[in-house]
Amino acid sequence: MPILNKDMTLCISLSARPSNNGTRFHNYLYDQLDLNWIYKAFAPTDLGQAIAGVRGLGIRGCAVSMPYKEDVIALVDEMDPSAKAIDSVNTIVNTDGHLKAYNTDYTAIEQLLKSNAVPVGYSVLVQGAGGMAKATIAALRDAGFTDVTVIARNGNAGRPLAEQYGFRWRAALDGGTADLIINVTPIGMQGGPEADSLSFPEETIAAAKVVFDVVALPAETPLIQAARAAGKPVITGAEVATIQALEQFVLYTGVRPTEEQVRAAEEFTRAQ
Repeated sequence: MPILNKDMTLCISLSARPSNNGTRFHNYLYDQLDLNWIYKAFAPTDLGQAIAGVRGLGIRGCAVSMPYKEDVIALVDEMDPSAKAIDSVNTIVNTDGHLKAYNTDYTAIEQLLKSNAVPVGYSVLVQGAGGMAKATIAALRDAGFTDVTVIARNGNAGRPLAEQYGFRWRAALDGGTADLIINVTPIGMQGGPEADSLSFPEETIAAAKVVFDVVALPAETPLIQAARAAGKPVITGAEVATIQALEQFVLYTGVRPTEEQVRAAEEFTRAQ
């Protein structure tokens, strides 16, 4: 990484509980590609002021994580179709003070469903109704899944989200099972109040054919650990994080790293 200097381009992330994942991934690639850039994570105390800082200080890129993916919409100038279609933002690109919002979470979910060859005829349980859930549910619909149930205690968020995509909503799991189960809640997230909790009960995991947890930290969440122990194929939040971060990197820099560089950056990120 180059020594800090006045010409260095800055990118940041905003999250209630920042991790080092994005910081290590982006900075590794900046170093490998000899870019005079730097990436830093922040936990903002005032989202409006943070976004004003992005604009006013000429910060090139801003990743947006929970719980700001919807609140940030009112603070940007333009919504790319990837964000507008699902009313959720995870990426902001600043071009001469014009803030354009994107969503690369959708791209990551879409690619992982395809690369793991998850049959579209599978029944699906999606737990959660926030910004990441919107990206996940939209990707499921666009991939051709039809038997999808959204599990969300907040009916004001869960019911309209499910109905928007022609799916079902339930307030609680109540013993339900499905071929594909997906956690898009903070349950199991490192540093959170439910870090050691299972997002689905063991009987639901046992009945599933594929288990997907979008929580990226830790890479092996309680759900992923339980699924591996039960011999289930898994899709991890760490995989989601790599793909969405790569697409952010391309949006910020205009440079697409090679597959070898991306794999090396992923290994560097996980070695922390």
